Amino acid sequence: MTGEHVSERWAQWRRDIDLAEYHTRWTRLEVEGKATHGEADLIASYAPTSVLDAGCGMGRVAIELARRGFDVDGTDLDDDLLEYARYDAPHLAWIHGDLSTVSLPRKYALVAMPGNVMVFCRPQDRAPIVANLVAHMEPGAVLIAGFMLERRPEAITLAEYDAACAATGLSLADRFATWERAPYDDGNYAVSVHRND
Repeated sequence: MTGEHVSERWAQWRRDIDLAEYHTRWTRLEVEGKATHGEADLIASYAPTSVLDAGCGMGRVAIELARRGFDVDGTDLDDDLLEYARYDAPHLAWIHGDLSTVSLPRKYALVAMPGNVMVFCRPQDRAPIVANLVAHMEPGAVLIAGFMLERRPEAITLAEYDAACAATGLSLADRFATWERAPYDDGNYAVSVHRND
């Protein structure tokens, strides 16, 4: 079944979502005058020399960063979503791979996980994903992840995520409630910025 190779949670999302409709959703929102690039705005504010969009999906964030002149690559485990990215931006590098094991030929100044990666991956893969992404970070690089905080028994907590980051030597630099830098207030969404000092 589609998506089960990622996780059961991802397979459920894939069953519920029409990919073609999802692909056009952000364009429709932009036409309606709604802000759609909060993730890219925050990532760009750290002025990275290179970016890895980890769990890039259809490539929306990576494509916007590239449009702004950033050196960016994208990687994802769901090749169906990557097909949309390849169609929209064939000039960018789109790598099909498991974030917990993928080996890329370069390191990055910033690694971003804007798409609820920690929610949709298998629980046993959370710490390995963080460790593998940190292995692809330059000294002084930044890891930014935004994800929902849920009440399900197996849901990731900020304490678990922070522990996975700390185990690799990362330290928490900032935490926000939104990609627009609203202060984090123990709500159900967090954007965490960890630094590789």
